[in-house]
Amino acid sequence: MHSKGCEQCAKGGKMVLFVYGYCDQRDCFYCPLGENRKNVTDVYANERLVEDDEDVITEAKRMDALGTSITGGEPQEAMAKTTRYLSLLKDEFGEDHHTHLYTGITGGRENMRKLSEAGLDEIRFHPPFELWGDLHETEWEDILYIAREEGLTPAFEIPGIRPEEEFLELIDEGAAEFCNINEFEMSDGNFRRMKEQGYELKDGHMSAVEGSREEILDVMGDHEKVYFCTSVFKDAAQHRRRLKRMARTIRRPFDEVTDDGTLVYGKAMVDGDRFESLGVPEEFYTVKSDHVEVAWWLLEEMIEEGDLDEGEIVEQYPTYDGQVVERTPVA
Repeated sequence: MHSKGCEQCAKGGKMVLFVYGYCDQRDCFYCPLGENRKNVTDVYANERLVEDDEDVITEAKRMDALGTSITGGEPQEAMAKTTRYLSLLKDEFGEDHHTHLYTGITGGRENMRKLSEAGLDEIRFHPPFELWGDLHETEWEDILYIAREEGLTPAFEIPGIRPEEEFLELIDEGAAEFCNINEFEMSDGNFRRMKEQGYELKDGHMSAVEGSREEILDVMGDHEKVYFCTSVFKDAAQHRRRLKRMARTIRRPFDEVTDDGTLVYGKAMVDGDRFESLGVPEEFYTVKSDHVEVAWWLLEEMIEEGDLDEGEIVEQYPTYDGQVVERTPVA
């Protein structure tokens, strides 16, 4: 049984709220943050730069979010901001809007209490790699119990660098609820540093690292509370499902939603009077300032029958910026 946060993420239902780009763990060679997110104070809801609180709410509604994951940088280094957004989301969407937070520091009881009071449900700790295997009788073991006492669900979320049985022990002892292992990956943000450490991409993969997956699964994969998240699942399934949720939420009656979660429609450089005079039902088109957007199949029919001279079929992402994937001329 996966955690509620994982179940929502698998459905593409988790909004990703990036709250703070600074982090005091500066020597993590595998940190995936790109240059546009590292050491910034900007906030992003998915890929939307947040200018005000309404942007966060709008983005959550745009994707019909079931919950939110809070990430950084280090969210615990910006507690006022982190707790404010948690409260905002719970006030707007209610207690069923599940929230989890990724952190690379322990933080202490006061932070756990503040996060819980603000509405955090689940906290996922990522201890520094150099401490793996030596967490017992340290602040890392203590914080798991403290988080529970303050009403949070404590867990681990770690990169799949190598297997480590101590994580299993801490689950079995009742300290942590589960452990998520993300397939070890190279990104634009860490590629050079990963190469310097001797890591290579797996054959046929865009981001997965050659090596540790099989050993991790052999040592940790049979535990009922260990979940291994592959790079393919994260990049393909989760991202595509999130796009589909957005597309289904914002689509107009004539937009087609593709299997990749993009929207497809037609575009004609004419004014709306042309469509009105032809008697086209209003649900099949919408008038813009300098063109008309219309069902793609209807655009093709109208050009074929001579009602229009030309147009184009547009495929675009359902994201706030509406990035166009492809334009196909029709004449």
